[in-house]
Amino acid sequence: MNWTWFHKLGSPKWFYEISSRWLPWLVILTILLLVTGVVWGLAFAPAERFQGNSYRIIFIHVPAAFLAQATYVLMAITGGVGLIWRMKMAELVASCCAPIGASFTLLALLTGAIWGKPTWGAWWVWDARLTSMLILLFLYLGFMALQASIDNMKTAARASAVLALVGLVNIPIIKYSVDWWFTLHQTASIKLTEKPAMPAEMYYPLFICLAGFYCFFTVVLLLRLRTEILHREHKTGWVKALMSNKR
Repeated sequence: MNWTWFHKLGSPKWFYEISSRWLPWLVILTILLLVTGVVWGLAFAPAERFQGNSYRIIFIHVPAAFLAQATYVLMAITGGVGLIWRMKMAELVASCCAPIGASFTLLALLTGAIWGKPTWGAWWVWDARLTSMLILLFLYLGFMALQASIDNMKTAARASAVLALVGLVNIPIIKYSVDWWFTLHQTASIKLTEKPAMPAEMYYPLFICLAGFYCFFTVVLLLRLRTEILHREHKTGWVKALMSNKR
C-alpha cells in the first residue's frame, strides 16, 4: 500500500498549498447547499402535523447537533494520531476543531431550547440527551482550556489529546440516550438503516442542509488551519517567501 498521501498530509507546506485549490470550490458548494436547503426548509416544506411551523428549526438544529458530535470524533481521532505518531498536522487539526465544535454544540443547545419551549413548555429540562450535549460542550471548553494553560505546545497537544480520547465515551451516550432512558427528546428521525420517519418534502431539504453544514465546517476548518500554519511556521523559509511575495 502506498502511504505517500499520508506523509504528505503531515506536511504543513503541502497542506497549505493544496487547501488553497480546494477552498474556492468548497465555498461555492457551501453557499449553494445552505441557501437551497434553508430556503426550501423554511419557506417551502409543509408544516408538521402536530408541531406546525415550529418544527422548521430542525433545518438548523439537526445539522448543528450532527456536526457537534462529528467534530468531536474528528478532534479525538486526530489528537490520537498526533499522540501516537507525533504528526504536527494532526495536532493542528485537533486544536482547530475544538472552537468550531464548541460553536456547533452551543448552536444545537440554543436551537434545541427554542424548539423545546413551544414543544415541551420549557426552555430547558435535565433530559438525558440535553445533559449529555451540555457535557459535550464542557469537554470542548475543557480541551481548549487545557491547551491554553500549558505553554509548551507539544505537551499541550498530548495532554488535550488524552482528554479528547477519554471524552469519546460521551458520543455513544448522546446518540443512544433516547433509547436507553425515558426522555422527552424524540428518537432519531434519520437512521442509516431505516427509511426516514418524515415525508420526503421534509427530509430532502434536511439532507441538503446537513451536506451544507458539513461543507461549511470543512471551509472554516481549512481557514483556521491555514491561519494556524502561518502562525506556527512563520520562521520557516517557505512562509517567509510566501509573505514576501504578498507584499
